[in-house]
Amino acid sequence: MADVSPELVTHFLNENPEFLDRYVTTHVSEDKIRQWSLRKGSKNVHTRQHNLNGELLREKKSSKWKTCVQSSKWKVLHEMTRDISYQTDRLQILAELAQCAVDSTSADGFNLYLADSNQQLYHHKVSPISSSRGSRTTDRPSEGSYIGNIETGTSLPSYVAKTKDTIRTNHVQGDMRFPAGLGIKMEHVQTVLAIPILQEDSGVLGVIELYRQFSTDSFTQEDEEVTATLLVWADVCVDYVQMYNSMMRQRKLNDFLLAVTKSIFQDIVSMDTVIMKIMNYAKKLVNADRASLFLLDTKTTELYARIFDTGKEHVPQKEIRFPMDKGVAGHVASTGQVLNITDAYNDGRFNREVDMQTGYRTKSILCMPIYIRGSIIGVVQMVNKKEGTFTMADEESFETFAIYCGLALHHAKLYDKIRRSEQKYKVALEVLSYHAQCTDDEYKIIKSTPLPDNIPGIIDYEFSPWDVEDNRKCLYVLYMMKDIFSMATKKNENEKRYDLDDMIRFTMTVKKNYRNVPYHNWAHAFSVAHAVYTVIKTTKHSFSPVECLALYVACLCHDLDHRGKTNAFMVKSASPLAAIYSTSTMEHHHFNHTVTILQNEGHNIFKHLTSDQYKQILGDIRQCILATDLALFFGNRARLQEVSDKNEFSWDDSEHRHVVMAICMTACDLCSMYKPWDIQLQVVNVIMEEFWLQGDEEKSQGLTPMPMMDRDKKDELPHLEVGFLVGICLPCYELMAQVLPNTKPMVDGAVSNLKKWKYLAENKLTVDQLPPEQGLEGNKQDSSGKNKQREEEESDKQNELNAKAGNKDELTEESKMESVEENKNKSIDNQSDKGSLLTDVRSESSVLVHSDNDNNLTEQIHDNT
Repeated sequence: MADVSPELVTHFLNENPEFLDRYVTTHVSEDKIRQWSLRKGSKNVHTRQHNLNGELLREKKSSKWKTCVQSSKWKVLHEMTRDISYQTDRLQILAELAQCAVDSTSADGFNLYLADSNQQLYHHKVSPISSSRGSRTTDRPSEGSYIGNIETGTSLPSYVAKTKDTIRTNHVQGDMRFPAGLGIKMEHVQTVLAIPILQEDSGVLGVIELYRQFSTDSFTQEDEEVTATLLVWADVCVDYVQMYNSMMRQRKLNDFLLAVTKSIFQDIVSMDTVIMKIMNYAKKLVNADRASLFLLDTKTTELYARIFDTGKEHVPQKEIRFPMDKGVAGHVASTGQVLNITDAYNDGRFNREVDMQTGYRTKSILCMPIYIRGSIIGVVQMVNKKEGTFTMADEESFETFAIYCGLALHHAKLYDKIRRSEQKYKVALEVLSYHAQCTDDEYKIIKSTPLPDNIPGIIDYEFSPWDVEDNRKCLYVLYMMKDIFSMATKKNENEKRYDLDDMIRFTMTVKKNYRNVPYHNWAHAFSVAHAVYTVIKTTKHSFSPVECLALYVACLCHDLDHRGKTNAFMVKSASPLAAIYSTSTMEHHHFNHTVTILQNEGHNIFKHLTSDQYKQILGDIRQCILATDLALFFGNRARLQEVSDKNEFSWDDSEHRHVVMAICMTACDLCSMYKPWDIQLQVVNVIMEEFWLQGDEEKSQGLTPMPMMDRDKKDELPHLEVGFLVGICLPCYELMAQVLPNTKPMVDGAVSNLKKWKYLAENKLTVDQLPPEQGLEGNKQDSSGKNKQREEEESDKQNELNAKAGNKDELTEESKMESVEENKNKSIDNQSDKGSLLTDVRSESSVLVHSDNDNNLTEQIHDNT
């Protein structure tokens, strides 16, 4: 090894270049080779020669591109792509490419010029910053300085941008093609390579100038090729950056709008809160210093604001109002035009009064209308962008944000209305509850009156509830309710199941909540409650004590707050109740009114029941009250008839019991139809008066009422009553008697009354023309006197009732045969014209019900009879 000398090694390498090639390729890194190349390039002495244009050119040399990358260009491209991918700004990308060109051509530096949409050229300085990857530096461009219009072409960069030609020269100064010389003043620069940065659409993005200082060595053709090759990436990279930035802006905007939506719609408490949130987010969106939101008062055609941005917080102040045709905001509200003003005080539309009142200096303005359902409801105004002026991107972003502003403001207004309506509702409910509840004086009167220990004849089916004096009806209700509550108490059980004071208040309040209408009033409620009490006391049923109590309370409350109108009328007249309840309108209202009364202090008659019993009784009351809608009767009747005919009925089956309860509600609701003739006739006249009142109201509205509602067709009453008894009442009473045999007096009374109505219908007579032998004068005795006689001579009356029962059985058999014959032939006296009349009467009698029903019952009644 001592014999080895540098000369010997040099000689060996000269004689064996392939060995040197293998050694460098295997053992020397690319960075080392690049360093050698740069070192060798810097020492090259270029000989001067001239091209055909007389331009001084440097001697061709082996560039970095060829010496270092010839065998692995893809690695350099990969590295450059990786460098560029870290940049997200167009200027940074172009600066990175220009720096690569400087390194590849051994230039001393570069100038970067970019053109805007108006063909104005700007020079962008770059300052090095540390890169996140190693020691490499990246040039961060600063804001550009104006050079001139491209079309003038007086400077080298503007000439290149205009002609799109590449220029290599050693004589920048004095060239007549660009008399202004370089774009910027550089005293020691004469050698320049200027290349246009072209876009895919043949437009010019800008110009890159590579220069050498203190040297006249020309840029070569190879330098131009290397730079041009690198700048091919410019268009691709700029498109990538623009697409990336667009996607990132859209993502940020989406995230921003999502945050706005959550914030506005989750935290809505008042209009002021929403306005403050909108102003906060709007400022962040466009980087503005202040924000204003003016709402439109359509009544006065004014814009107004009461919350102002002070820069630190939003402060409610004295309201500012100004005409809609005044100021920038007024112009936007009037025209719907978006305004982007760079100098407010030089714009004639700017209203300086707002600045005078707020003490703030307005410079730039971005003002945009807020729409909801195509109408302008306000104007959002962004003031003084913190950096520069508001851009088109700001307008686009803010236009999207304005949609959310409109929705937020609209919902805030609705929320305020709902909140005010809720408070009004609470006040109204408080007032109505006070006036709808029994007073202390009313309570004391009933409280001081002793309840009767026994009411003779109270469980008689012929008992007349309408003849009980009004001031004693409440006592009778309490007597019956107390008796049913006692049924729920087991023998030898001392547990308290009811509170008499609560029962008194509940009963008196229920009475007070029945309206003063001809039929569906407190007297009707009392009659239905008495009817179900009679069924409970006289039949061998298996209802549980809670079910008995539910039946009784449901009958007492089943028509609470009735307005004397049918469900069909409530729907036809667009009643608010019909909007709340689409089916069984009034029945749902009756139940809800019942619950409301129970919730009043001192009115909960069920407070001593267990939790399960309380849930059960409310559910049973609801089903029972809804069952008084005749639309549900036919389905209930079909289910009960089926199990009864198949001998499958069982009291142990809760569904069977509930169907019986539903049928029982219908039977008791129609209790006047099985009462003695004089009572029944009296009640029917009251019913018709209520129907005629509805018909009168329909006529006043230009509507045509149904025949039974028409006062001018009162002569058709017997036909209507025949159809009603045959189609509704008798099927209901007969089914009741089939399940509960002791309710047979209902059937007997209805058959007896049917005979009289048929006689009137057959002979086309009015009620006053009924002969004495058909009217059964024995039944014309004053009902109130009959009730008093029962109280005084109970034993004699019982014998009398037994005697009547025997006579009534004969009448019942006769009437039933006539009814069967009538149903079979569907005629009266086998006359075809009277038979068709009866069919019409059946179909029309659907409204003559002591509970509400719908118009669509006409066909149902006809089919089921």
